[in-house]
Amino acid sequence: MKKDSLLFAFTKTQSPVAYCILSIGMGTRDEDPKFNGLAHLTEHMLFKGTPNRSSVNISSTLEKVGGDLNAFTTKERIVLYSTTLKEDVKKAVGLIFELAFKSTFPEEELKKEKEVIYDEIITYQDSPSELLFDTFESELFEGTPLGYAILGDKKTLDPVTSQVLAKNRDKFFVPGNMTFTVAGDFGQEEIEAIVQKELETWCPGAKLSQNYGKVPMTSRGFAGKLLDGEGESKLEFLEGKKFDRCEDKKLRQAHCVVGCTAYSYYERRKRAALSLISNMLGGPASNSRLSLSLREKHALVYHIDASCVSYKDTGLFCIYFGCDKKYLDKCMKLMWKELDKFVAEPLTPRVLAAAKKQMVGQLAISGDNAEAKSLTVGKSLLLTGNVTSLEKIRSEIEAVTAEEIQEVAKEILSRSRMSRLVFY
Repeated sequence: MKKDSLLFAFTKTQSPVAYCILSIGMGTRDEDPKFNGLAHLTEHMLFKGTPNRSSVNISSTLEKVGGDLNAFTTKERIVLYSTTLKEDVKKAVGLIFELAFKSTFPEEELKKEKEVIYDEIITYQDSPSELLFDTFESELFEGTPLGYAILGDKKTLDPVTSQVLAKNRDKFFVPGNMTFTVAGDFGQEEIEAIVQKELETWCPGAKLSQNYGKVPMTSRGFAGKLLDGEGESKLEFLEGKKFDRCEDKKLRQAHCVVGCTAYSYYERRKRAALSLISNMLGGPASNSRLSLSLREKHALVYHIDASCVSYKDTGLFCIYFGCDKKYLDKCMKLMWKELDKFVAEPLTPRVLAAAKKQMVGQLAISGDNAEAKSLTVGKSLLLTGNVTSLEKIRSEIEAVTAEEIQEVAKEILSRSRMSRLVFY
């Protein structure tokens, strides 16, 4: 993709509300380790001033017309997004581009915002269930950029200056490393003209593009080279660090995460199978296998879930639960009993069909949310250069076989690969 070409996607709705999402290909894994937390700090500082606006003006521009502007940071992305009435979409688009391309990162604001983030870090550390996941992932990916904490810490944030922020912005905040998605009740040409005009205003020479196609991604680190950006990846399987650790945090409850590395975003076939396994084990429905066993049958936990996340060159599968300390071992035995079932024998046609039906229904319902859909489209565009439709995702799920489920279970759910972290 050309450096000055911004991939754009539009979703037509019948709603009076418009959603705009700018996704930037810069996250925690792109940081210099001496500035760990820089991506998240950048996200905060985007709201602190431009040549034309103060921080107060930025925060009130959409709020005074009933809208909202927000952002978040992940290991691989910074995302700016807005919600407004459709008649205010031009204002939202212009503001997002102005923040992305023209933020000035004032030193006085930077000093104050660092203190805000230090408080955020302390708050995060006071939440054992949240800190548990961050610590688990940092240890599992130790020695790689994915092991960096999104928030960073005081030691790595203190040296960051406005010049560091600006240099980083100039490197990553370019149209060719961004995608822009809109959902709303507009005509295609109408919304394209609005976005194109605002883009050129704040980034002269930049052009919108809908020339979807493969994006030549390369692995930035530790798992091999990606040879096929659309189908199965050719990455070596990353084992990650193996550990089993319990930390006495003087808590009233034991919080436990069990997990291992998994498949990258590009390993679509195996990722679909693992998503089905994860949903059956501990998805959002109360009839998940772990919930039925540990909560409904044995009344040992209030909450238990399984999840999987994919990155460009690896992924993560994990199970979380909290329980009375004295029941930790019993919970582990019951958990392994459910995991071992997937490894021992293939699912019956009836069970597999029911699992597919449930997951397709969940995806369709979540896809009915225009904002959530636009966020997913933005991520897909950024990683693959293509819009992955709900129909394609559904077909991938429907294509998964019982044999593939069992193969993935043997590869991922193996006790020899699993690590564990417990706070108690």
